[in-house]
Amino acid sequence: MHDIVLFDGLCHFCDSSVQFIIKRDPMKRFKFASLQSSVGQELLKRYGVPQEINSFVLVQDNRVYFRSSAALKLCRDLRLPWKLLYPLLLVPRPIRDFFYNIIARNRYRWFGKKAACTIPGGRFLSSTYVSRRR
Repeated sequence: MHDIVLFDGLCHFCDSSVQFIIKRDPMKRFKFASLQSSVGQELLKRYGVPQEINSFVLVQDNRVYFRSSAALKLCRDLRLPWKLLYPLLLVPRPIRDFFYNIIARNRYRWFGKKAACTIPGGRFLSSTYVSRRR
């Protein structure tokens, strides 16, 4: 099964992050859906993701991770040197999320906002894929 990355499809930084992940995901482990898409909305409901989460979600082994935990869990499955960030999970979550939230709150101002989501070819989830995971 693939792990699923839900991201803000209108954010330039988030889109760049998806492209970054794709290039460093040698096993093609990750599939992607924007939070704004019908697939993204269905997955958010299915996993009971709080509505205030609006930037990055990782669904891995039928568990859901948010904010810095999602980013660091994802790093474990990327090529070196990025997997070396994984041990930062030992830093208490409130401290990690403090820094994560600064970037998340300012992402549109710092990196800009798009009119529509760029679909990463072949790695974007379809509603058929989501239905099969039930």
